[in-house]
Amino acid sequence: MDLILYSMLIVALLLALISFMIYRQRNRLSSGQSIEQTLAACRSLLALIAGIQQHRGMSSAWLAGDQSFKPRLDAKAREIEQLIPLLRDAAREEGRRAHPCLTLNELSLFQFNWTKMRDMLRGLSVEQSIAQHSFLVDQLLKWLGALGESRVELVLGQKCERGLVRNYASRLPALTECLGQARALGTSVAAKQGCSAVARVRLMFLIARAEALLSQAAEAGGQGRKAEQAKVAVQEMARVVRTQMLLSSRISLPAPAYFALATAAIDSVFSWIDECGTQITQASLRRQGVQQSVLLQRV
Repeated sequence: MDLILYSMLIVALLLALISFMIYRQRNRLSSGQSIEQTLAACRSLLALIAGIQQHRGMSSAWLAGDQSFKPRLDAKAREIEQLIPLLRDAAREEGRRAHPCLTLNELSLFQFNWTKMRDMLRGLSVEQSIAQHSFLVDQLLKWLGALGESRVELVLGQKCERGLVRNYASRLPALTECLGQARALGTSVAAKQGCSAVARVRLMFLIARAEALLSQAAEAGGQGRKAEQAKVAVQEMARVVRTQMLLSSRISLPAPAYFALATAAIDSVFSWIDECGTQITQASLRRQGVQQSVLLQRV
């Protein structure tokens, strides 16, 4: 009788252990899928950030008197309006969590503010346009940073991986925003062929801030071809701003040329961000592989 009881107890313990291992395995697989879903949402946010930054720069040139930007401005606005709905699924999924990084109501308010700004753009000054565009980008950057910190960084956990995630979701996007504001302001300066004292101070601050963020990102994970290309492009933009864009009059660099130069620098940083996203995916897959290997050894 005792033998039967002991046998039943051992079987029950084995079944409980197997059930626990299956539960843990499902959680790990769920974490991997969650990271992929989060990265997809991050990519949509990054595309929207890039679009609104470009729209801001084109708006600055147009409002400063360069009418050649108008067709590109309208096309970019249509592109942005197609990108916003891509975030609805992510907002809906986040809304089910206890502490969501993004909700459908917030996204709806963002879309309302974007539409309102676009409708009144013709009546804005360059400074007002930059401020309103920057407000929208700041909201997107907050959502992106929250997703990176709460949904990716906490899952990966390693120190080196945390630096990679912060480059992807915080430092490098902040760098694109510094450069984006410098593109918008500098494009209006080039269109007017003169830099006011206020614009000069602002441009110098933005370039110095961009260089500081570039240095921080490089220290956290600046290896790789995309990172090197971004460093060179940002440094070239900084050089042009300091040597050609701060004159009170007779600035000879055309607005389209400066816009193209700044866009090349910003695009190179976005390419670096994309490379970081690939590295995060690889780190997540490695983590899942190690966990599965450990689980098999225990079984």
